[in-house]
Amino acid sequence: MGRSVPAVVRALDILELFLDGETLTAPEITARLGLPRTTVHELVHTLTDRHYLSTVPDRPGHFRLGMRVFQLGGVFAGQLDLAREGQAVASEVAARCDETVHVAVLEGTEVVYVAKVDSTQPVRMVSAVGRRLPAHCTAVGKLLLAMLPADAFAARYPGRAALTAMTPHSITSVTALGRHLATVRTAGIAYERCESNDAVACVAAPVRDHEGEVVAAMSVSVPVLRWTDESAAKLTAVVRDGADALSARLGHRPGRPLS
Repeated sequence: MGRSVPAVVRALDILELFLDGETLTAPEITARLGLPRTTVHELVHTLTDRHYLSTVPDRPGHFRLGMRVFQLGGVFAGQLDLAREGQAVASEVAARCDETVHVAVLEGTEVVYVAKVDSTQPVRMVSAVGRRLPAHCTAVGKLLLAMLPADAFAARYPGRAALTAMTPHSITSVTALGRHLATVRTAGIAYERCESNDAVACVAAPVRDHEGEVVAAMSVSVPVLRWTDESAAKLTAVVRDGADALSARLGHRPGRPLS
């Protein structure tokens, strides 16, 4: 396990003093944590500047938790809702098509699976909630990458270094990935055939929240022996319906401006 960074630990210690909802002054923080006065002032100034703490208007010198903490908590709560609702909708989609259904979110250049329902078919996917895969090798990942603003995509893939290949079919260059994502963005749907697993094909659709932002992707994964033009068309319709149903549960309403 990596070494803890003392300055970060101290900043988190300061934030955790406010968990009971009280307001505190810098001298009170210094006394409670036993830190040097100058260290506390520097950390409190930084946390305030980044909106993790804020001053109390009618109590000079007092601080309370800031808006950034509220925003982070909201994101965390939203992820919990996504996992719960995603599992429920994935169950409905799996019952409809009897194939494996996933819901995933993007973290950096990886996707994290937050919900999964297996097929009852004798040939099934080996995957698990919490598993991470390179985004560029999966249908859900390519869908989520395609929906990023250009600057956010560039920040994730600086330079032109080769991308990790999971199979001989994986995309291995940022340039090729960018071209592929342009087609995904236009279609609003993503496909993957043997790019993360030699024996699997997938189709994915976007999941949007109440503001129209793409926050996740839903996919149906199928062994390639069951992947035909006809089955692909049917599963594309199924996963679109499922992603729309999950979006509705998250508060998205058709007709609202999309991100």
